[in-house]
Amino acid sequence: MAGAGEARVIDVHAHVVLAESFGAAGDLGPEMGGQDGPKPWFRVGDYRLDGVRYQGSPFMDPQVRLVRMDAAGIDFQVLSPNPLTYLHFIEPEAARGFCRTHNDALAALIAPHGDRLAGFAALPMQDIGAAVEELHRAVGDLGLLGGYIGTDMPQPLDAPAMDRLYEASVALDVPLFIHPGPAGIDGPKGDANLRGYDLDVVIGFAAQETLAVARLIFGGVLDRHPALDLCLSHGGGATAFLAGRMAQAMRKRPWSPPELRHDGAFEERVARLWFDNHLNKDASLDLLTAMVGDDRLVFGTNFAGWDAPEDLGAHRPAPKLADNARRLLRIR
Repeated sequence: MAGAGEARVIDVHAHVVLAESFGAAGDLGPEMGGQDGPKPWFRVGDYRLDGVRYQGSPFMDPQVRLVRMDAAGIDFQVLSPNPLTYLHFIEPEAARGFCRTHNDALAALIAPHGDRLAGFAALPMQDIGAAVEELHRAVGDLGLLGGYIGTDMPQPLDAPAMDRLYEASVALDVPLFIHPGPAGIDGPKGDANLRGYDLDVVIGFAAQETLAVARLIFGGVLDRHPALDLCLSHGGGATAFLAGRMAQAMRKRPWSPPELRHDGAFEERVARLWFDNHLNKDASLDLLTAMVGDDRLVFGTNFAGWDAPEDLGAHRPAPKLADNARRLLRIR
C-alpha cells in the first residue's frame, strides 16, 4: 500500500454508498430514487433521507471522489459504511447477508485504486459470532483495514458478549471504528426530542459518541483489552467538554470499582482511545487536544457530507496526523 505509506494527508472519515447493496436487506432496502431530478431521496426501512444526491456523487462514483480528493489535497482515504445502513437490529441472517454483500462490493470498488483508497468492514452486530467471522473474512480475504460499527446495537459496548469482537480485533491486529447512526431506522426510536431539525444527527450523534466513551471506560473495556485500538468519530462527541464530570463520577459514584477511583484514572484511559478531528470548530478541537494530546488524533472529514468543510483544501492537517493514521491502520 505504497500510496498510504507516502501520503501526506490521510482521511479516515469518508462514507460510501454501494449500488450492490441496494435491496440486500429485503424490504428494508436500501433504495434510492429521483436521482436525476430535483428531489433525490434515499430510503432504509421507514427512514427516508430527502435532498441528498448519491448518484454521480463522490459517495458512489470513485472517479468523482478522486477528483474531489485532489481538489481538497487528500492523498488517501479509507471508506466506511453509510451510517444509515448499519442495520444492527434486523434479523441476524439478513444482517449477515447484507454485510457480506456490502464488504464484497467495497473491496471491488477500492481494488483498482489501492494507491488512493482503502476500506472498513460492515459487521452484523446482532450476532457477535457472525461479526467475528465477517471481520476475519473482510480483513483476511478482502484486505479491508478493520471493522466499523454503530453505537446503537442490541448490546452496549461494554457488554461481556462484545469481548469476542475486541479479542478478534487484537488477534487480527486491526482497529475498530465506532460511528453513530440515526436512531430508529431498524431499532428503538430513541429520544423523541431528537426527531426535528435533524437533531438526531446534529446532537444525537454527539450524545452517542460521548456515551460510547463512557461505556468503554466505565465498563472496563480498555482494562480488559489493553492492546485494543478503538477510534471514535467527531472527536468523541462532547467528551472533552464533559471530561471533568466523567472523571468525578469515576472517583465518587458507588458503581465505580477501586481501580477506577484514583485521581487521573479517567484521563489515563481516555488518552488510550483514538479520535478523528472532525469537530467543525477549532476551539472544540483545542479542548480535545488539551485533554488527550495529539498522538491519537487522526484526520477526518465526513467527505462530501453535509458537515464537511466546503474549503477542505484550505484546512490541511498537520503532517503528524497522517503518521498517526499509519500507526492506527497498521500501514508500514
